[in-house]
Amino acid sequence: MSARNIGATALAAVLIALPFFSYADSLDDQRAALQAQLDQINQEIAQNQGDLAAKQKERTSLERDVAILDSKIKDAQLQIKRRDLTITQIKNDIVQKQQGIVSLDSKVAAGQASVAQMLRRTREIDDTSLVQLALGESMTDLFQDIDDFQQIQGALDDAFTQMAAARSDLAARKSALQDQQTEESDLLQLQVLQQNQLKQTEKDKQNLVTQAKGQEATYQKIIAQKQQTAAQIKAALFSLNGANHSSSFGDMVGYAQEASAKTGVRPAVILGILREESDLGKNVGTGNWKVDMKAPRDTVPFQQITAELGLNPDTQPVSKRQSYGYGGAMGPAQFIPSTWMLYKDRISQVSGQNPPNPWDPRTATFATALLMADNGADGGTRTAERTAALKYLAGSNWAKAAYAFYGDNVMCYADTYQYQIDVLNGATSASPPPEC
Repeated sequence: MSARNIGATALAAVLIALPFFSYADSLDDQRAALQAQLDQINQEIAQNQGDLAAKQKERTSLERDVAILDSKIKDAQLQIKRRDLTITQIKNDIVQKQQGIVSLDSKVAAGQASVAQMLRRTREIDDTSLVQLALGESMTDLFQDIDDFQQIQGALDDAFTQMAAARSDLAARKSALQDQQTEESDLLQLQVLQQNQLKQTEKDKQNLVTQAKGQEATYQKIIAQKQQTAAQIKAALFSLNGANHSSSFGDMVGYAQEASAKTGVRPAVILGILREESDLGKNVGTGNWKVDMKAPRDTVPFQQITAELGLNPDTQPVSKRQSYGYGGAMGPAQFIPSTWMLYKDRISQVSGQNPPNPWDPRTATFATALLMADNGADGGTRTAERTAALKYLAGSNWAKAAYAFYGDNVMCYADTYQYQIDVLNGATSASPPPEC
């Protein structure tokens, strides 16, 4: 489906989100129509989120490829620098070897001059008879000259041999170094070519990443529109199915934000507790105080609370007794009466309601925020918030593994509500959290 078609579908969904109120004949019809519409919206959201996740994976893969290419480019640049230095060293070696060859050439030339002189002297001796030599100098000097001449001639022969070998070796090294320089220059050209190719590939990949991000933004905008539509439907359903004091989802968000300002607990976490405890006040219990409460710990304060509020204790809903303990929890926050009495004055102070009513959604929201703050949720970290939620359920037994599900549920709901709050505040870039 193209982005344009998806956008049209999203806008159509927004436009038809709430018309059922005009045509439904009863509350049941309204509920059924709204629920059907909500199910459809949720299905579309799930589909769009799946498409978005696919695009995000595609972008992540491309970004990883680009990062790999960047690393390769840097490596190629370092190799080029290294080879530049190597070539410079080779050139210096060639110059040194050339200078050595010149020096040896000088020595060889000097040696050749000496040899030439000695050769001339040799010819003179060869051309002079032994008698003539004997008449010209003593026999001792004669034999000494001949012996010295032979030694010098032998030394020169050795020097010639060594210089010729050294000169041949240096010439071979010079040729090898020149070949190496040619090879290094060729490799340098190849590396520059490789770097240019990598840069072009990186540019192409980056263009794909940019396109993927643009498509993600489109999907995120569509999801945000549908989330807003779903929030509207949920608000309508909540007002139809609410507790004694019905409130819309928007109202509950407002209460949570107000309570957060007084306690420092994140609004989404407050809503997460209320969702886990009573589905934001929709399920406050079907129990009876005489059957489900622990007497006299909770029955006595319950009678006091209902008397102050002018309520009939026999008809006021509380949570039913569980197989593992007592019931009797009150209202959206599900406080037991004895705990409510401990917090009563503080709840009244922060909410402005005196006496405070545990079945009032706004007041219950403040009660939840106060208890969560006392449990450490105002610390702001995810660990602190989850621990506070577990203490909300289990008190000093919060660390038991059996209660972990509660903390996980609360934080999952908190993530959902945080995303919805961000959407309502105009954010479009955040990715929706997984379904709880």
